[in-house]
Amino acid sequence: MPKRRFFLPAFAVAAVLVAVAAGPALTGGGGATAAAATNGVLAATAGCGTAPTLTSGTHSIQSSGQSRTYILRVPDNYNNSHPYRLVFGLHWLNGSAGAVASAGYYGLQPLSNNSTIFVAPQGINNGWANTNGQDLTLVDDLTRLIEGGLCVDTTQVFALGWSYGGAMSYAIACARPTVFRAVAVLSGANLSGCNGGTQPVAYFGIHGIHDSVLNISNGRSLRDTFVRNNGCTQQNPREPAQGSLTHITTTYSGCRPGYPVQWAAFDGDHTPSPVDGSASPNDARTWTSGEIWKFFGQFENTTPPSSAPPSSTPPSSAPPSSTPPSSAPPSSPPASGQPGTCTATYRPVNSWPGGFQGEVVVANNGSTTLNGWTVRLTLAGGQAISSLWNGVNTGTTGNVTVRNADYNGSLAANATTIFGFVATGSSSTPPGNLTCASP
Repeated sequence: MPKRRFFLPAFAVAAVLVAVAAGPALTGGGGATAAAATNGVLAATAGCGTAPTLTSGTHSIQSSGQSRTYILRVPDNYNNSHPYRLVFGLHWLNGSAGAVASAGYYGLQPLSNNSTIFVAPQGINNGWANTNGQDLTLVDDLTRLIEGGLCVDTTQVFALGWSYGGAMSYAIACARPTVFRAVAVLSGANLSGCNGGTQPVAYFGIHGIHDSVLNISNGRSLRDTFVRNNGCTQQNPREPAQGSLTHITTTYSGCRPGYPVQWAAFDGDHTPSPVDGSASPNDARTWTSGEIWKFFGQFENTTPPSSAPPSSTPPSSAPPSSTPPSSAPPSSPPASGQPGTCTATYRPVNSWPGGFQGEVVVANNGSTTLNGWTVRLTLAGGQAISSLWNGVNTGTTGNVTVRNADYNGSLAANATTIFGFVATGSSSTPPGNLTCASP
């Protein structure tokens, strides 16, 4: 997404605020599905076990007496007996569903490994004023339509958006807390209303400390709604200093089980794609998509997919993989490895035009426990890591070092762990010079 699409003029914000203040309050009503996300029990939707009636592409739907359009992305090799996550991606002011879809639904679609159905609705006048609750009704109508035509896990419905799309995601959290499991709000404000707003929803807010369009105070206010609703301990999260070109993520303590609140403040302006160490937004290099995917991926469903998404806590199974790993590393020796107790083996997982996903299996081949490990690898020219999980990396291009996370550094004899990453560039050249060492 070009940078020029991301900035919402100040006069447009003022106009939206006036319109919201003058417009009627959002309508109430029930959610789009009877299954409550809070009960933890998956309800098979009408689309499960039947031939799909929806396909990937641009479609139209009648909602509130109007013809509305949306873009749908159905997983490859869709299985009508497997309940899938459903993620709504909401565009910014003067943005479009097409822009959201072409950017991989804020970068989540490439990370999903075909575990998720994505939908990008088109707002009226390219925005989300939600007059008379009509945009919320559209979300309800789309949820019903998709659950009727495809197999959806009703405990795994999410929404995210940037700027005006963030405002609409917040409105969804307020009004549909038993339908949506979690939302991610990037640089948002209360522009689309908040009907209800008293029940818990897992919430992830992201905002720039010197946002010149929607001041960070807006994001803090939205966050604090769900700090209160989710029963979290009130605090003033640490935020980065201007000029640091970094971000700080805080997970609130004391929240009700299953209803976390996470807050990430970054040294930057009004953008959905901040990059640590750079003042230039970049969709391919931003940390936001990986962090959001981890946040959404932490919620368990009743029938989990064959491979779990990346998680910020020790996963019960490995991150997304087209080939689920076994408990031991591949039987063939690594192409680039080393003798000793610690070895590392790379394997490709998935690829798409301009990017790929890979995994590295770290194995303790010794007879005693390994306390900490460090993997070094070399990426080919044009390759750059955009997100990495189950490890802590230093560097994203060329020579990269990955050290264990807090929870997977201790490996018993013959045990293994896996870290994964998504990178831009061609997958034709695998990472080279792969070595592993213990402290």
